[in-house]
Amino acid sequence: MVDIVISEYIDPAALKRLDTEFDIHYDQDLWRHPDQLAALMHGVPALIVRFQAQVRGIVLDNADAIKCIGRLGVGLDNIDMDTCAARNIEVFPATGANSDSVAELAMGGLYVMFRNAYHVTDDVIAGNWPRPKMMGREVMGKALALVGFGAISKALAWRAKGVGMKVSAWDPCVDSSSSVWAETGVTRYENLLDMVKEADAISIHVPLVDETRDLFDLKMIKQMKSDAVLLNLARGGIVNEADIANALKDEIIAGAFIDAFEVEPLGADSVFKGVPNLFLTPHAGARTFEADDRVCTMIADAVANCLKARA
Repeated sequence: MVDIVISEYIDPAALKRLDTEFDIHYDQDLWRHPDQLAALMHGVPALIVRFQAQVRGIVLDNADAIKCIGRLGVGLDNIDMDTCAARNIEVFPATGANSDSVAELAMGGLYVMFRNAYHVTDDVIAGNWPRPKMMGREVMGKALALVGFGAISKALAWRAKGVGMKVSAWDPCVDSSSSVWAETGVTRYENLLDMVKEADAISIHVPLVDETRDLFDLKMIKQMKSDAVLLNLARGGIVNEADIANALKDEIIAGAFIDAFEVEPLGADSVFKGVPNLFLTPHAGARTFEADDRVCTMIADAVANCLKARA
């Protein structure tokens, strides 16, 4: 009998670690076939997914013996958490395991947008020497605002402060009395709008829930400084895609770096076609060898320990 179904890619070392103790059904493309995934779940006590598999509806209905779900990542919007809680299904996200990788990409995005000096290799080789249009700005001394202050934001704050940025954060879930503010040296804002108005760069690191959907719509974006930049390495839907595209076309803000989208991959009719001062990456914030090793090891251990504890 199968003990663990794994519906998306997992690191070979983590897979081998599980395979020595449990009966594994591993198919990294199984997420593409939700009916097949659902059919496999009868009698299976554990499921491991990334962010593509939708763990809700028929998948959970058929999971009549499930005890735990391992999430190879941190976002939980692809898992019906209410049903899991009601059925005492433990859910293990890889909290903190990929924070440094996401923070590094965010830091890279800040440099790319402030310096305005990238993606000109072909021009330089051709002898065009485009120095005048490459004039940029230093990140040192600029105000970075973090929307959400979890593990990724803390990792980014440490890096940004290390290069001389002034860092603030808004997170209604982190009380003003928390020691984290003094420990990190980050300024806490009670009001998001006040922080947005004063920031040179805004980086979003909150989950996609009803309260954060379209949090950065055109109305909010218009509150930003005209030379400010916006980064979203969290989830698609937090930044309204049509609104940010129009804001960049109308030069309301200076630039945007986006790693997460409402529909992934983007469609042929994407609103981002032809948009200036825009940098897009394919939900790649956590895609480093080091982060993947940490994530897979953490989740393999969590699922194995759960199955043994609840045997």
